[in-house]
Amino acid sequence: MRIGGLASGMDIDQLVNKLMTAERMPLDKMQQDKTMLEWKRDSFREINTKLSELDNLMLDMKLSKTYNPKTISSSMEGAVTATGTPSTSNGTFEMKVKQLATNAINVSESKLEIEPDKPLKEQDAFKNLKTEDKYVLFTTYNEDGEKNEPYKLEIKDDDTLNTLLKRISDDDNNVRAFFDEGTGKVIMETTRTGNYNKPEIGEEDIIDGINGNPEINFENDFFSTLLNMNQEKETGGQNAKFEYNNSGLEMESTTNDYKLNGITFNFTDTTGDKSAKLTVTNDVDASVEKIMEFVDKYNEVVEKMNGAQREEKYRDYPPLTDEQKKEMSEDEIKLWEERAKSGILRGETSLTSGLFDMRQSWYATVETGGEYTSLTQIGITTSPNYMDGGKLIVKEDELRAALQENPADVQKLFSNSTDEGASRGIINRLEESLDRTMDTIGERAGEGTDTLENYTLGKRMKDLDTRIAAFEDRLTQVETRYWNQFTAMEKAISRMNNQSAQLMSQFGGGMM
Repeated sequence: MRIGGLASGMDIDQLVNKLMTAERMPLDKMQQDKTMLEWKRDSFREINTKLSELDNLMLDMKLSKTYNPKTISSSMEGAVTATGTPSTSNGTFEMKVKQLATNAINVSESKLEIEPDKPLKEQDAFKNLKTEDKYVLFTTYNEDGEKNEPYKLEIKDDDTLNTLLKRISDDDNNVRAFFDEGTGKVIMETTRTGNYNKPEIGEEDIIDGINGNPEINFENDFFSTLLNMNQEKETGGQNAKFEYNNSGLEMESTTNDYKLNGITFNFTDTTGDKSAKLTVTNDVDASVEKIMEFVDKYNEVVEKMNGAQREEKYRDYPPLTDEQKKEMSEDEIKLWEERAKSGILRGETSLTSGLFDMRQSWYATVETGGEYTSLTQIGITTSPNYMDGGKLIVKEDELRAALQENPADVQKLFSNSTDEGASRGIINRLEESLDRTMDTIGERAGEGTDTLENYTLGKRMKDLDTRIAAFEDRLTQVETRYWNQFTAMEKAISRMNNQSAQLMSQFGGGMM
């Protein structure tokens, strides 16, 4: 039991708190050290995040499309457009589109006599069907013009017309179907364009303009009797027809796009008697944009790493304790911690060596066997100001000229993935130095999913946690000892006071 100064009149609570404040100073120092380690770990991880973002951009810097993308303009954008690959030859091409590829479609000839949201098996129109017609059965064709296995769908007790049509559409059968409330009819169509029902020679059967069988073949009377659909009324299901470069050769495609000579043509309309002219050129703007995006990210990383080495360190601003924060405003705490965190990574060799390693990648000569062997030849240099830490400066006019004249050699300069050191591209070398730096930082600060045992700073933090826990136990014992001592003092004073009162009482009684 603690006695708080009843006998002595002293503020024991305050005395113990002051004594414990002095005892707690080593604990405060350990907690401040742990906070510094956490700040340092978080700062390292911020830099590794930036390095990871730069690393992700390196994939694009290895691809030929970054250095030699193609742009294709069309004289009839509303009818024909096209896309190319880096290997597509520059030049002008012509395309005459005579017919677009369409879906095959069939529509009920008259309004249905069934309710779309009432179970089919409860409706007279369904009950009157023959047994062999009380399920869905149709066939489509494969890409070789051969019939697929018949598609059969059993009708469930709770199937309505709408749920049944949705089940047809959801299945993998090249067909979708739905009920139109406005007309009261069912619309059934293929999910792909093109004519797949190719008959063998000598077996052509022209049905309302359809060459051969329809794309959706009804195999029972479910469609004609219940859905009022006529097999011969299917329309569409035709191929795109076009002529390339006025060759006189008519070509076909089941879709409205066609790949030819490295160009993918896309058809959205016919061109009539004229041909669309498509011009292929190098898209230098896109190349410059990609390279500048990478350079900007690299400079951002350099600024982050270099800035961490140049920040002033304020040794008189240690992390605040909880007690100190209680006496300060939020703005004061923010300003204090900005000073306390400043220079926290200054002098870290993982950063200084990483920066040096990355700079060396840009300075090196690349033996490509091509026109360009160094970045300066394409307008990219490092900043002459040593305070910039090796940021890159780009002269866009020179870079554009190099990409326009010889994009293949620009690509070799950046990305030449060979095992021979002197021939390795700048990006390949930079990637290696970047990976080394990220690994070093990872060993020091770990990742978000790592436990404390898996990285250097974490091990030190765990050691501090153990020491802090032990010291807190010791402080509990010390505080208990102080209270026991003051309690003993209070009891002694209380006894003395009682004895004094008794003596005074006796002396007073004798005089009476």
